[in-house]
Amino acid sequence: MRIARFTTGDEPGYGVVGGADGDEIIASLVGDPLYSGIELTGEQHSLAEVRLLAPVIPRSKVVGIGRNFAAHAAELGNVVPSEPLVFLKPNTSVVGPNDPIVYPAASSDVNFEGELAVVIGRICRDVPADKVADVIYGYTVCNDVTARDLQAKDNQWARAKGYDSFCPLGPWIETELDPGDLMITTTVNGEVKQHDSTALMIHDVAACIAYISSFATLLPGDVIATGTPAGVGPMQPGDEVSVTVDGIGTLTNKVVARD
Repeated sequence: MRIARFTTGDEPGYGVVGGADGDEIIASLVGDPLYSGIELTGEQHSLAEVRLLAPVIPRSKVVGIGRNFAAHAAELGNVVPSEPLVFLKPNTSVVGPNDPIVYPAASSDVNFEGELAVVIGRICRDVPADKVADVIYGYTVCNDVTARDLQAKDNQWARAKGYDSFCPLGPWIETELDPGDLMITTTVNGEVKQHDSTALMIHDVAACIAYISSFATLLPGDVIATGTPAGVGPMQPGDEVSVTVDGIGTLTNKVVARD
């Protein structure tokens, strides 16, 4: 099931996306399905006539996993971590499909990082790896935007990954998905830059959530960005960046200079 957050120009709402490709409809839901469950209002819209928003606004946090693909760690000259390398992105960094990625004046090396993201469905702590499926609401697409020069300069990642607009999510949440072998493809202006499978993750989804929940309580709507494959690189104002994860869809954003 594909759960989207959208607006027709009024207050944002949630809906279930269905129908044939190119002719999808969105059936409105009562309330936030993370908390209210799935209850249809009876109202429907053409997907082409609504504006999709970030499918979830984390109440608490976005948790990232760094260097989770060996080839990506190697391309930046880093060693592969023996345990998941965890960092946080503020929820104010979250934007949705077609929202701009704002290039900060303090950086001259802003990179794309296409990723599979996990949306947590209930409060949980100390989740065993074999029970992780019980706490997952679904999956979405993430671009873990990173100011690479600031990441090196600061010697920690809060600013480099935390700017407003540095966490595009979308286009919706897919609730029925096996994350074990999904292709992640990132393009810049239509040119393929990343194309690799989640099967190459060093720490899979279950291991990441088990590790994070061993020290931090996860809340409904928290997002886990599970790491990026090799091929990361710079983007500039005017570029259009698209990240596709098989089984979910495509997240597209344009880069703009900060006024």
